[in-house]
Amino acid sequence: MNGYAAICYNRLAMPGIERSFRRAIGRHSPTTNAIMKKSRPFLPVVYPLLVGIAFAQAAPGVPKSSPAKGVKKAAAGGLDWHDVTKWGVEGRILPDQKRLHWFDRLPAQAEKTVTPAVWNLSRDSAGMMVRFKTDATAIGVHYKLGKKQLDMPHMPASGVSGVDLYARDAEGKWKWVMVTKPDAQEVKAEIIKGLAPGEREYAAYLPLYNGVEFLSIGVPKGSRFAGLPPREKPLVFYGTSITHGACASRPGMVHTAILGRRFDMPVVNLGFSGNGKMDGAVGDFLTQIDAAAYVIDCLPNMGPAEVTAKCAPLVKQIRAARPDRPIVLVEDRRNTNSWILPARDKHHTENHAALKAAYTALQKEGVKNLYYIPGDNLYGNDADGATDASHASDLGFMRQADAFEPVIRQALGR
Repeated sequence: MNGYAAICYNRLAMPGIERSFRRAIGRHSPTTNAIMKKSRPFLPVVYPLLVGIAFAQAAPGVPKSSPAKGVKKAAAGGLDWHDVTKWGVEGRILPDQKRLHWFDRLPAQAEKTVTPAVWNLSRDSAGMMVRFKTDATAIGVHYKLGKKQLDMPHMPASGVSGVDLYARDAEGKWKWVMVTKPDAQEVKAEIIKGLAPGEREYAAYLPLYNGVEFLSIGVPKGSRFAGLPPREKPLVFYGTSITHGACASRPGMVHTAILGRRFDMPVVNLGFSGNGKMDGAVGDFLTQIDAAAYVIDCLPNMGPAEVTAKCAPLVKQIRAARPDRPIVLVEDRRNTNSWILPARDKHHTENHAALKAAYTALQKEGVKNLYYIPGDNLYGNDADGATDASHASDLGFMRQADAFEPVIRQALGR
């Protein structure tokens, strides 16, 4: 080692190497001190190798393996795969109409009638869920995502692009099992193994803010497997980014999905981020769905004048096609920091007043089976229910489900 290298080593490398070594075997125990004293003369010999390894690990573009990703590719290779399009998914409306991609939320004809923003957002698989029954002790998924961006600054990849698995327990109650944590556009992974013996029903929720090109469920060879067809008469939600699923940590934690499990009913999620505006063009598709109930939750993307202009026409549009189906109107949640932002709080108050006025007028006109959910406490009253003041956290979604449930239960006559 030349003089310059020796200086660099003694001043820069040696302290770092010793610190790492001590972390590995114990910082300042007598044994550690003895080992360091005897091994110090030999460290210069391995120093170039250690530097090379350090640079290789730090080099940009070199992927590091992470146990947190939860991808078990080797195990996934030994499974039998079942294409979910062979039996269908819930949340995919009007399945007999032509689509550009199988997992689009809206049929192909919508491209000509809805806004470009709504059309592009309809390519996300938000709200879709596939059910199946199996006695497998391991379950895998193989799917390809439509977009390369797997996450967002305020929402993890498990929510944006993950597949979220639930199962019924012995009492028939839906309980969470596992979610994928995608780190690539194509995922082929064993979600979970070591499952308790026995045949049970499963539900896999599809990504919220990404599209799906294909999806198959994998089970070990010899396992019993049956796809379960979509159930009829869904709860239909039309709304904004919150309905769309921002910012749930996983697809099964959106309030629409939570309510689907609580009522044990299929759900259609027509949330369009930033673009839930009570549009009649979207209403044209709502009216084609044989829904158990319609939940209109668009106020977070609207102002009072828009609410006044568009609420009654949308309700009447649905009522003309579906005379007896319940329609639930939802006020916008208050941003969780609006308590300290007077202008924002005023906006919510005026929005609420506009919706309440429209609701009252519709009732006076004789519109029946109309229900109302106030917005002041949709996220709770402690300011902790949102990720970024506007979009719900998992806590906020659970609180929304709690607020929606009694009104929807009344609407359904349950």
